[in-house]
Amino acid sequence: MKHLSSWVSTSIPQGYSGISHQSARKISFYRPFPCTRLGQKIIESTVRKTLVPPVSEPPASEPSNAHYSKKLSHTFFLLTHCGHGKMSTAICPELMSAEIICVGTELLLGDILNSNAQYLACELADLGIPHYYQTVVGDNPERLQQVLAIASERSRLLIFTGGLGPTPDDLTTEAIADFFGVPLVENSEIIEDIARKFAQRGRKMTSSNRKQALIPKGAEILPNIRGTAPGIIWQPRPNLTILTFPGVPAEMHQMWRETAVPYLRNQGWGKEIIYSRTLRFWGIGESTLAEKVASFLLLKNPTVAPYASKGEVRLRVSARAPTEAEAQKLIEPVVQELQQIGGADYFGANEDTLASVVGQLLNEANETLSVAESCTGGGLGGMLTNISGSSNYFLGGVIAYDNSVKASLLGVKQSDLYTVGAVSKPVAMQMATGVRSLLSSSWGLSITGIAGPSGGTETKPVGLIYIGLAQPDGVVECFKYQLGQNRSRSLIRHVSACHALDQLRRRLLARDKLPVQKD
Repeated sequence: MKHLSSWVSTSIPQGYSGISHQSARKISFYRPFPCTRLGQKIIESTVRKTLVPPVSEPPASEPSNAHYSKKLSHTFFLLTHCGHGKMSTAICPELMSAEIICVGTELLLGDILNSNAQYLACELADLGIPHYYQTVVGDNPERLQQVLAIASERSRLLIFTGGLGPTPDDLTTEAIADFFGVPLVENSEIIEDIARKFAQRGRKMTSSNRKQALIPKGAEILPNIRGTAPGIIWQPRPNLTILTFPGVPAEMHQMWRETAVPYLRNQGWGKEIIYSRTLRFWGIGESTLAEKVASFLLLKNPTVAPYASKGEVRLRVSARAPTEAEAQKLIEPVVQELQQIGGADYFGANEDTLASVVGQLLNEANETLSVAESCTGGGLGGMLTNISGSSNYFLGGVIAYDNSVKASLLGVKQSDLYTVGAVSKPVAMQMATGVRSLLSSSWGLSITGIAGPSGGTETKPVGLIYIGLAQPDGVVECFKYQLGQNRSRSLIRHVSACHALDQLRRRLLARDKLPVQKD
């Protein structure tokens, strides 16, 4: 990498506002570290893009000092993102945070799900290390250095995953070393470790694997017990730490737990922890719940954030404190108020699911359940049996997809199937009653509907669902839902099964205290 002058300059053409309209000027600022040619190009481009384009006629008066200072400061902030300038350190409030950078063209193409970013984000939160940015970049050295230029100026801890393999497109280590102007050196310990692993597998190390033993001069090895791609722990300059990991999740997880976490704690990271509790709701929309808890969304510590997925709404309550016990103490009163506001729509926290909550309630009541499914095709039974110990309360189910099965096994009347059709209130109720009688369970739960994308009519559109619920006292209820014609088949099936579990949950909690929903 070519070392440019410590003072980097670029010309500002005449007529650009925020500098001067009298003549072309040069902006110069001190850079205590070497800069790549790429960095110089970014600097020149950034200056021109940051400033207002030239006007045909200069303004009547020069910009005020305040305007000049503000514009110039903003320009310098962007310029220093191109490398290692000091100015951004003084004005960037996120410098104490971590940043996750995932390398791999396969991630950009969607060939591989980026689970590494999710894992690292959760781990950083557990350590109490804030992070505000995640980046995915392809296997391209110039773009990787552009990402590094920005990240190295706004964050103190950079965590890379991917690009550490033996193939030509694995360029992470090389690009990082080149950015800081540090040569790569071959590490004999890594060579020996790779050769030993190949020998254990009855294979001989190839020449391309020697590439994995090249690390920046001065960097430490971040050992990889499982694979052949070690990472590095490196401080290329004061107040900046770089950790690199392979893209293979199992390898990265072990390296993170066994080496990176102890190292970060020893370096003073993670003095506070971020503890979160996720409250889960069903039967209420995200916007409706957000309105009900609007005042809580403005809190600073703890914080409350809503998000929704597949019909479920969640509120994540997070607190920062020196210990988990102190964080929980901060969270608890907020959680209690949110649960009270949520009422019957609140069903659990953290890893709770509708199926697990229903199972717990059935266990406590010493009651059993059987299901009859049409459009969900076993999805409801699958949710129930995903819970360990569900055999204590779940007896089984019938997938009555064809009308003949509904009639022969569940006792649905042929006349109702002919007159009102399989997707109807009478059929849903008879399915629930039939499966409860067939399997001698306390409760019978049924689903019939049109999951699409075909099969809908004007009177019975895609997304029309009926849920039947036969109770221990013989009372049978029916719940009707219009889930919408534009949802996917899989989502309609999923939401239908969740609605069925939710209705059973509400009945188990309140029995006859809740009003029957009319269709």
